[in-house]
Amino acid sequence: MDKTSYQNLTRGIISENPILVMMLGMCPTLGVSTSAINGVGMGLSTLLVLIFSNFAISLVKNIIPPMVRIPSFIVIIASIVTVVDLLMAAYLPGLHAALGIYIPLIVVNCIILGRAEAFASKNNLWQSILDALGMGIGFTIALTVLGAIREILGNGSIFGLMVFGEDINPILLFIMPPGAFLALAAMIVVFNHLRKGK
Repeated sequence: MDKTSYQNLTRGIISENPILVMMLGMCPTLGVSTSAINGVGMGLSTLLVLIFSNFAISLVKNIIPPMVRIPSFIVIIASIVTVVDLLMAAYLPGLHAALGIYIPLIVVNCIILGRAEAFASKNNLWQSILDALGMGIGFTIALTVLGAIREILGNGSIFGLMVFGEDINPILLFIMPPGAFLALAAMIVVFNHLRKGK
């Protein structure tokens, strides 16, 4: 893998992490991150949509007239989200029910349209797929860690398995909306501190 490909793959994980650096996709981040499994499910759903939308947009970028570029991207993304939503409903009904409206809302997620416009519409197919993979992995990792923190502190479990004994009471605040803001703020501070090496 050459240097450019490596940078496109790792950009979304570290230097331009969608949640922890660019602060995109805050609605699903704060809404579904009550547990680690929800974070994994939402992250992987977004990853699939990112890969397939970047793939499709990179293929058709030269035949879409500039005046209808954004609406065309939204139609492509909406089609892919619909397929992912239907597949989840069929094969993962429990997770689909837990994520609820946030799956269809992937269509308007800033990460998806942003990568389509800023990257896939200007680069070749391979680089677009690598960019989508890096952004999707970065989003999934951040969402899963946030969900795990909230689940451990707010419920005393991780991936549904109890971590603490009966004598330790969880902090219910962390499975409520204010807990999402507190946990995310702490994650952003720690991540940026480590990333800058200070």
